Amino acid sequence: MSEFYLTIIHRPEMVPEYIQKDAEQGKKEDLTRSDVLQESLDIFRTQQQIAHENGLRTTIQMTYASLFNAEAVAIAKEHHERFGDEIGSTFLGIQCKEFREKFKSKELAIWLFSMDDKRKIVAEVFDKFRDVFGFYPTSTGSYYMDAELVNYIKEKYPMVRAAVATCWEEGPKAYWNANNSWYTLMDGGPWNPWIPSKRNIHCIASDQTDDIGIVAIPHLSRDLMAVFDGPGSYYGTHPQNILRGMVFEGQELPYFQNIVDQYRAMQKYNRGYAYNMMFVGPGWMSKGGRWEADYALLLKSYRDGMAYYSELKQQGKLQDLTMSEFADVYRANRPYTRPECTLWRDILYGSRRQMFWYADPWMRFCLDMNQGGAMVDLRPYAAKLVRPCGVGTKANQDASYPFLVQSLYRAGYFTHYAGEGAVKSCKIGHAGEQVDLCTCRTLASFSEDGDTRIITLDPVTIEFADFSVQVQSIFRLAEGTGEVEIIRRVFASSNPEADISIDEYITACYGTTEYPEDLTGVRLSLTGAGVSESIDYAYQCREAEIENMQSAEALIPQVDTRLSIRTEALAAGYFREGFSFSPMYTLGIKKIIKAEGELRTWLKVAKAS
Repeated sequence: MSEFYLTIIHRPEMVPEYIQKDAEQGKKEDLTRSDVLQESLDIFRTQQQIAHENGLRTTIQMTYASLFNAEAVAIAKEHHERFGDEIGSTFLGIQCKEFREKFKSKELAIWLFSMDDKRKIVAEVFDKFRDVFGFYPTSTGSYYMDAELVNYIKEKYPMVRAAVATCWEEGPKAYWNANNSWYTLMDGGPWNPWIPSKRNIHCIASDQTDDIGIVAIPHLSRDLMAVFDGPGSYYGTHPQNILRGMVFEGQELPYFQNIVDQYRAMQKYNRGYAYNMMFVGPGWMSKGGRWEADYALLLKSYRDGMAYYSELKQQGKLQDLTMSEFADVYRANRPYTRPECTLWRDILYGSRRQMFWYADPWMRFCLDMNQGGAMVDLRPYAAKLVRPCGVGTKANQDASYPFLVQSLYRAGYFTHYAGEGAVKSCKIGHAGEQVDLCTCRTLASFSEDGDTRIITLDPVTIEFADFSVQVQSIFRLAEGTGEVEIIRRVFASSNPEADISIDEYITACYGTTEYPEDLTGVRLSLTGAGVSESIDYAYQCREAEIENMQSAEALIPQVDTRLSIRTEALAAGYFREGFSFSPMYTLGIKKIIKAEGELRTWLKVAKAS
């Protein structure tokens, strides 16, 4: 049996956002227009037909509006009985005449309602679903579902075991790309299926007591490099997304197959398992065309995408599962401590760039090989932050999980005038010269030693005024520890007697957007043999350093996180406090070695309280 799993999700939208345009053109809004309803149903039926012609089953996620349409219900029932498609429920597509009359709201997103309204909407949607089909759904979803909402659904409807729970990296970048009009921020979660924490849907559950009770999947399988750098709505396993991003050649979409193949390659990093999903509404295949593509190309792109999945299935390289089926398979062999990881390579621009992504119950992070393996994103999952969103909460639209390091929102290695950006890297120095590994491009390979995942970077050559050395970085990820072991190995020096400094550092903050947060109350501390130093952050540029250090840490109460670095070597430890123009803090470990030697450090993210 293949361990590359595919879930195809279709939804019959009665008022798809990309077809209903009359309101935009100054005409009176009409949610019951028969021509719009019929076109939407025709496209939904076409999408289903394409999947079935290719021998693929789907999960039909019924929108609230579609539950009032006899034709949509009849199609779902027929395809459930004839093809084995699953009938689920989605909280997308809630807007319709019946919803407006009952809830008096034009709100599109269930996660943005108050919790009281969320409960009422869940009851209305699920009970209507049962009235129509005679049973409750076992799968549900939206672009995003907060933990409070999912906890309530699981309590009231325990048969639900799968949900589309977030849209990978739909944060400020998506907001910018939508002309500052996409008021939903939800980045910081896993890119692949996960078992969510009861406390926060983004976080991976630590154990059975923390298990929210469902398997979550992201909305679409995204390009883990292109989406990190740019908008997520261009780069994913959705042919019409790719057309929107103009990532096609004539009438062909080779990029689609490249993304699918990259996800297939995740078998190498995840004990033989890989996953892919496609989640499509009918609005993407409007007869009027979309994104400078006419209907013929929209249709062809969808047929070609399904044909590639079909080809893989016929070769025994893919197994199509419904959402609930996949949830059962995923849970059957899934220790809570097992991480999701992947070494992603550039498939958009044809460069050799790589990024390594890792997520477990303690943290999510990303290493960029174009920056010498620098950590360019770090999320403290160990904190399991309770951050409800929607009306009546502090977050309201901002459902993102906070970062400690995010190089695009906090400058990364480069800053324009002064100060520091958020990044985890290392500086190699000699006689007043210093080179940051962020400036050294390299490549990486992946291996395993028992339950330890190992990322080994190719050595880079650093040239000083009078000699050169080679430096190799190795990251060891021991499952279940919540730590990252980092080895900086120096060798092949042209002057074996030269002194070389290794400065392992992390510059960090916290936040969910590009705007700075208040660091007042963050505590920086150093601990050594019989000595310690600490300060409370006050934007005063203070620094401290001790010899024979044991650990350096930052306590960030705003995100209930303790970030620490330690070493077992004889080394100095330091911290630096930032200032308002550069609101960061830095923890570091420094050691002087001869031409050949190494420094081992450990980075740990823990819950503070």
